[in-house]
Amino acid sequence: MSRTRLTACLAAAAVFLVALTGCAGSADIDPAASEQPPAEVGPELSGKLTIYAAASLGAAFDELAERFEARHPSLDVLPIVYDGSSTLATQLIEGAPADVFASADENNMAKVEAEGLAVDPRLFATNTLVIAVPAGNPGEVTGLDSLADPGLTVVLCAPEVPCGAASETLLVDQGVTVSPASLEQNVTAVLAKVAADEADAGLVYATDVRGNTDVESIEAAGAGDVVNRYPLTVLTDAANPVAADAFVAFVLSEEGQRVLADLGFGAP
Repeated sequence: MSRTRLTACLAAAAVFLVALTGCAGSADIDPAASEQPPAEVGPELSGKLTIYAAASLGAAFDELAERFEARHPSLDVLPIVYDGSSTLATQLIEGAPADVFASADENNMAKVEAEGLAVDPRLFATNTLVIAVPAGNPGEVTGLDSLADPGLTVVLCAPEVPCGAASETLLVDQGVTVSPASLEQNVTAVLAKVAADEADAGLVYATDVRGNTDVESIEAAGAGDVVNRYPLTVLTDAANPVAADAFVAFVLSEEGQRVLADLGFGAP
């Protein structure tokens, strides 16, 4: 073989070996090494979660808590503490331990925030008032003006709680003067007296009468102009801030908002 031909053969062999080596190297690469790392998964929620919520949120937050707990089986959502927002705000300011606070108005949330106890409160729902009467409407209530009749027994929320403040505003706006038989500390107590036929009428939220066969609701003139806005917050001294943050996010999520809408709450 001539030297020229030998050189050409050796060159061709070298090219073949380089190509072969390159192929072998590619085969040794783990395909997964070129993929993006999986999204980081946060820690599974655990421990206990304590929620303080306005009385009018009872049905909604019971369902929200049940769904949230089902998603996080290692988390124990304690029975929710329901009461008038002013009562809850006072308890929190006095040191009651809680992770989340949901108020039926912005005023009581502002009290908690002023004490440095609230972290970035977020609006999550709205509500308006209606007149609740016992089933069958024995007092023959026809509208807001009927509540001024001294022959009727009317119960209202106390003015320091959201439903009471809203009721007072509504009645003043409509020029109606009412002498209530009692002033209750939360809207649930007003509804209970009407449902038990202990009162002829009371002002409650539209969501309170929804699905309750013991009462009927009558539209209150001007109620659409007196809207309660509901904020919620993680408390600064929350014992379980991670779970509290996650619950607030869940309430604000599409699913959480759908639960609230199904129960009659308006959008924030």
